Amino acid sequence: MSARILIIDDEANIRTMARLTLEHAGYTVETAAEGKEGLEKFGDGSQWDLVLLDQRMPGLTGLEVQQEIVKRKPDARLVMITAFGSIEMALEAMQAGALDFLRKPFSSETLRRTLESALARPAQRMAAVPIGMACKEFTRTTINGFSFELDEREIDEHTNDYLLHFKVTSPSGEATPVLVTLPAYVRELAKAYADIEEAPGGARFWEAMGEEALASALWQNAEVPAGGKMRLEDLTQNLQRWLDQVLTVELSPRIQDV
Repeated sequence: MSARILIIDDEANIRTMARLTLEHAGYTVETAAEGKEGLEKFGDGSQWDLVLLDQRMPGLTGLEVQQEIVKRKPDARLVMITAFGSIEMALEAMQAGALDFLRKPFSSETLRRTLESALARPAQRMAAVPIGMACKEFTRTTINGFSFELDEREIDEHTNDYLLHFKVTSPSGEATPVLVTLPAYVRELAKAYADIEEAPGGARFWEAMGEEALASALWQNAEVPAGGKMRLEDLTQNLQRWLDQVLTVELSPRIQDV
């Protein structure tokens, strides 16, 4: 029996593209144009294997619909889609039960692979963690169909740069090594911006910063960094927001305990 997918999205072209793609892949598909209709069709959730849910809709928002779906069926599988999302929004959705977060526009192949990955994993609720630790949530789930984990950290003895070796897994299951370089001067910029002399948590703090940068790149581009390498050349606005969030909620003990 094929998996049963409920699509809730107010954009008719997205609903049509997703429905045709998934029906062609062998899924049974139903659609709804807004949150209230979607909840009516969802019912108690027993007839659905996965919900593809738009974040931004008139009336009930995607997160409000998601919260009600999880209330009715705690182990519901959800994949959130949006054209306006952020890393912070992705984490909020994932903490509420989403298995993935797709950024519009996405290809039929990305959609199909993402749903294959989501259906293959158990739906598990995540314990709440501070927004600034979004990077850790992406190692437990996927974004745009990609997941990653840190394999190794080195320090260049000549430049004092951090060399972070990740394994990135694509929606198709292909694993690619990715090297994220965090230069010494960017670490100094981060400390100056945050007005701190030492990073809370030491090396783990810089690892988390590299994870945040990689998560942002996968979110923005939906592909592995070119050549399997990524170098942080400056303290971007995304990283500044991440620093603000981390230090606002005083993550030092949590980072040390990771």
